[in-house]
Amino acid sequence: MQNILELAERTGRCLQERGLLLATTESCTGGGVAQAITEIAGSSAWFECGFVTYSNESKMNLLKVPETLLARHGAVSKETAAAMCQGALANSKATVALSTTGIAGPDGGTQDKPVGLVCFGWAQGEQVHVDQMIFSGDRHAVREQSVAHALQGLLDFLNTTQ
Repeated sequence: MQNILELAERTGRCLQERGLLLATTESCTGGGVAQAITEIAGSSAWFECGFVTYSNESKMNLLKVPETLLARHGAVSKETAAAMCQGALANSKATVALSTTGIAGPDGGTQDKPVGLVCFGWAQGEQVHVDQMIFSGDRHAVREQSVAHALQGLLDFLNTTQ
C-alpha cells in the first residue's frame, strides 16, 4: 500500500502543478484509486470525483457508455476503458480522467479474457490513451496492482501530453 500512496502523492503534485482536476471511473478496482487519492491531505485541490460503475447498466447510465459498444467489445476492453474516461470528463468538472475495468477473479475469466486482465484509460480533452495488463495473484493482488498501474499510467500520460 505504501507504493500506492507514494504514487497518489506524486499524482497529486503533478495535477496541482498543471492546474488539472481528476475524475476516476472504476469497475474492477471498486473505488480503490479514489480511496488512495483521498488518503492524501489536500487532494480536494486536484480531485473532482470518482465513479464506481461496476455494472454495464451503471456504465451506460452514469457515463453514457454506448450499449452497442458494450455489446460489441464487452465491459472489459480498451474501447470501454476509453469510453468510461470520456464519460467521466463529460459528466464532471474534471479536466483529466482515468478508468479501470477488468476481471479481478477468482471467477469470470474466459480464454479470451482471463482472470487478471485489466483495461485502463487515461484522458485529457480529446486525447485518450488506453492500455491493458494481465496481473497475477488473488483478487486482492489483482486489484492492488491495478490501482498502482492506473496511477503510474496517469503520471506517464501527463508527462507525454504536456
